[in-house]
Amino acid sequence: MEAVEEVAAPQVRQCPECGTEVTVHVRYVSWCAACDWNVDPGAPDPDRGRLAQVRRRLARRYGEQLAEEVARGGSAAGRVGADRSTVLAFGLALLVHGVTAGLFLAAAVLIIGGWHTGIQPVLGGLLLVAVAVLLPRPGRLPQGAPLLYRADAPGLFGLVDEVGAAVGTAGVHAVVVDASANAGVRTYGFRGRRVMFLGLGLWEILTPQERVALLGHELGHFANGDVRSSFVTHGALRTLGAWHSFLVPASRGNLMDWLLNTLLFLPRWAVYGLIHVLDGLTMRASQRAEYLADAGAARAGSAGAAVALLDRLLISEGVEAHLRRESVTAARAGGGSGGREAREAAERELWERLAARIGSVPESEYERLRRVSARRGHSVDDTHPPTHLRRRCLASADPRPARVVCDGPRARSIAAELAPARAALARQVIRDHAG
Repeated sequence: MEAVEEVAAPQVRQCPECGTEVTVHVRYVSWCAACDWNVDPGAPDPDRGRLAQVRRRLARRYGEQLAEEVARGGSAAGRVGADRSTVLAFGLALLVHGVTAGLFLAAAVLIIGGWHTGIQPVLGGLLLVAVAVLLPRPGRLPQGAPLLYRADAPGLFGLVDEVGAAVGTAGVHAVVVDASANAGVRTYGFRGRRVMFLGLGLWEILTPQERVALLGHELGHFANGDVRSSFVTHGALRTLGAWHSFLVPASRGNLMDWLLNTLLFLPRWAVYGLIHVLDGLTMRASQRAEYLADAGAARAGSAGAAVALLDRLLISEGVEAHLRRESVTAARAGGGSGGREAREAAERELWERLAARIGSVPESEYERLRRVSARRGHSVDDTHPPTHLRRRCLASADPRPARVVCDGPRARSIAAELAPARAALARQVIRDHAG
């Protein structure tokens, strides 16, 4: 298998709407930059229901308001603080945890005070089971994915430490490498240790300086705080989700189920309402945290690298399709005469071919996706501001040089440290996608 496949040369045609010359790339949508003909030929976003539409409108409004604040250098440009919504969110979260604490106390009273009755300790034991389900739990490291510690990848951890210092925080204790086109950070364990998740589907399509911006963005969440991901608030959302799952109606259709579901109707919808209230109270703070994390990306890797990173996020939706296509091709090659050698070659070249494919995307396709993003209000999810607003804020900010530089030798050293994980994940991706 060749590392880079041939691409047909672009052609020129006239726009059927305005007659402007349009460059046609065989792999990508043909569209007109002058009149936006065919700029968004895909199906519209699916209808997500009334509550989801209200939530999305609210998210867009917050995103626009915060973008204006960032442009003015207002409160959104500073560290996430305890505004009214944040205070209310913490109050509601503590109330939820207070109910769990009340259940624990009730269980203790039933077990200790009613031990001689026989039935009360049983009821208390059932309440303790419920408390065990509802208690917030610290995060855990995933099983099965390549896991790196400082001794395994000193160069990578050194880069993370340097980026952390640039954005005003410490590094991480562990790095989990997977095949996704994503990245993230969170804490794990009762000591609150930090872990970073690096998806090779995203990491491999970035330039070294864009990787610095990515690290700056993720570590920026630790530096600035995010009420939604805090132990108290996140735990309350998880507890409410457990309540709602318990109260979801059964579907067997007998009379007893009907009576039970009728009795649980109001509690179920009360819990559902609390989930949406807590979600709404934390949404604005979460979006503000994303703008601040973007500022961290620009501070660490440069504004240009941070802008380019957001463009890569727009194109990263095609990573999964490319990996699936490569895996099917590898499976077919593996069934031929040189099967094992062909499959091993596919595994070795998987990430290089992905990087080459994304690297060949023309600027016109990036511009089209930026316009589609603005039309549809594209965002990673509703806790993130619209991508085009994030990009606009970064592009309009004063240009700053990178505080952290990842040059060629450093990038190659880190690539060597990631080589075992890259090989293992390439085998896994080809096996999973090829069936």
